[in-house]
Amino acid sequence: MGEIRVGTASWTDRTLLDSGWYPATADNPERRLRYYARQYPLVEVDATYYTPPAERTASSWASRTPDGFTFTIKAFSLLTGHPTRVSAIYKDLRPDTDKRTVYPKDLTPQTLEDCWDRFFSALDPLAQAGKLGGILFQFPPWFTIRRDNKQFILECAHRCAPIPALVELRNASWFDGDNADETLELLSRNEIPYVAVDMPQGHRSSVPPVLRATAPISAMRFHGHSPQWTSKDIHEKFGYHYSDAELAQWAPRLARLADDSDRTYVLLNNCYRDYAQTNATRLIDLLDAENATVVRA
Repeated sequence: MGEIRVGTASWTDRTLLDSGWYPATADNPERRLRYYARQYPLVEVDATYYTPPAERTASSWASRTPDGFTFTIKAFSLLTGHPTRVSAIYKDLRPDTDKRTVYPKDLTPQTLEDCWDRFFSALDPLAQAGKLGGILFQFPPWFTIRRDNKQFILECAHRCAPIPALVELRNASWFDGDNADETLELLSRNEIPYVAVDMPQGHRSSVPPVLRATAPISAMRFHGHSPQWTSKDIHEKFGYHYSDAELAQWAPRLARLADDSDRTYVLLNNCYRDYAQTNATRLIDLLDAENATVVRA
């Protein structure tokens, strides 16, 4: 059985800071990250989706966490085909446009290449410290199963190598009928980790909770089951607290996933107040009860 690392998809959310989860002594960004890293061995950086990271920031993350700590980094929105604020693009690479948001097609090929290069270069301090566990590519709901999109997944994995490209899909076409086998075979053949999800069903972005090891690293993200999944307010969208009974159903499934993996990342993305943290702590205990090899901070 491979090891399981459990963490959350944020440590800086304002509602988390207001919840009282952090002690009064964790009163600045450095102390909060140090405190978080004493609770969990894994964290996902979500902010890099909205604004690409700076090398000095990644260096500070590396220095503030203990040996063996793992970061997964969410890919900048521009790199996954999402609309991206012009103001978030590197200043000298911003297109001359009146648009507030742009897509990759709105930039020159060389500008896109430069964005890719700078994104990865900024993460060098984490990679050099052995703390960069993977880059999360969360593709948009309109990213359907078709030849050019399959090729783009392979391109993303190639760009990331040797860092794993963690692939999260947000369109049901990848799992319609026989497409599920085709999707998982594509990832398995190229040893690209598939990110399983638990999320509300029946929406454009919904995919079923398929747990499958397609590479030495496996991953799962818990998004919750908020009845307001389509809300533009992220706290309404992710404001869901899993019950012990729900988590207890997942623990044996995650333990079986770990049987087929060298390392499994489990991330709670229900980031409202301390929901993700309390659920992560409970899930660690439930995985221990399954005799899973759980890495503790």
